[in-house]
Amino acid sequence: MKFINRLKNIGPGALVAAAFIGPGTITVCSSSGASYGYTLLWVVLFSTIATIMFQEMAARLGIVTGKGLGENIRERIDHPILKIVIMLIVVLAIFVGNIAYETGNLTGGAMGLSTLLPQVPLRTIVLVMGIVAIVLLYSGSYKYIEKFMTALVFIMAFAFIVTMILSKPDLIAVMKGFIPSFYQVDWMSVVGLIGTTVVPYNLFLHSSSAAQRWKNKEDIKDARIDTVLSIGLGGIVSMCIVIVAATNCGGLQIKSGGDLAMALQPVLGNGATVLVSIGLFAAGLTSTITAPLATAYATSGILGISQDMKTKKFQIIWLIVIVSGMIFLAFNHSSPTQLILIAQGANAIILPIMAIFLMICMNDEKLEEYKNGKLNNIMGFIVLGVTILICIRNIMSMMG
Repeated sequence: MKFINRLKNIGPGALVAAAFIGPGTITVCSSSGASYGYTLLWVVLFSTIATIMFQEMAARLGIVTGKGLGENIRERIDHPILKIVIMLIVVLAIFVGNIAYETGNLTGGAMGLSTLLPQVPLRTIVLVMGIVAIVLLYSGSYKYIEKFMTALVFIMAFAFIVTMILSKPDLIAVMKGFIPSFYQVDWMSVVGLIGTTVVPYNLFLHSSSAAQRWKNKEDIKDARIDTVLSIGLGGIVSMCIVIVAATNCGGLQIKSGGDLAMALQPVLGNGATVLVSIGLFAAGLTSTITAPLATAYATSGILGISQDMKTKKFQIIWLIVIVSGMIFLAFNHSSPTQLILIAQGANAIILPIMAIFLMICMNDEKLEEYKNGKLNNIMGFIVLGVTILICIRNIMSMMG
């Protein structure tokens, strides 16, 4: 009964899962599965474990201090010039990056629904999605947003898990995919899979939402269960997408979640196409809501603005992200996938910086018994090393 009661506490972790399972993740996982089969499933597993580790730290920090990561970073930097530099990095990278993400989120979600409703113009669906996000965030009710996101995450998970079962993959081949292999590995695909799962703005989202949800340090156990179950489910969804693409789309070029939905039609029939389309729409809508919310938490925290969801300044921040995404989509004909890749590149560069600050915060003596232990730090530094390598690789890629 205790475990069932704790299941009812699922919330902030579901927001994180909703945030990283977006159209970009579906595209990257689909492309990886179609191009390399099951061989990169171990990367998705590693990414999921890494995300759980860092997000658990973020949630613990939020509960113990009652503040988000942005506020904790701001309080721990005394040097005025360094404080300004870090503030600029966070605001520019997360703000600009999430506007690019928002454009892709709106497009991806709309593409999923347009497959089911071909008679409805894509831009009309985008407009409706934007309005839904604005109305939900303007309500200022964290509890309502959390429940809405949790429901969409379960819908998304159901859609992709059932599609994976219908695909009837080779289970032995799937299991082999979880064994790390470094022979003839496409490292850019590895970077993409990790970069689309371990997302820096989710550290701000999780720490702030956990601080709002749980007020007592005794609730850390509930927060851990929430983190493991929610993000673990998100990881399973990513794995299912890789498996579905590997089983049914080998050799095909998948450039979007919509391509995956259409590619399954001749193989698995209309039912699978409908399921993937529903999953894609749910992924787009959840990310359309969480990206601006995370931006507002990160920006307000680092700038010292109130994180009360009903304050005007907080509302203006998330509104700018949503409206900018809609405007950019309406007047720009660039590929949304390309915009998402640019945002992922920017996030991969800022991730090690945010991870370092999180580790510094989690080793503060003021946290007393709630600070990181040796195992937390060892695993954290291993993951940090990987994120630094990803950062270097992205910089080299951008420089050609």
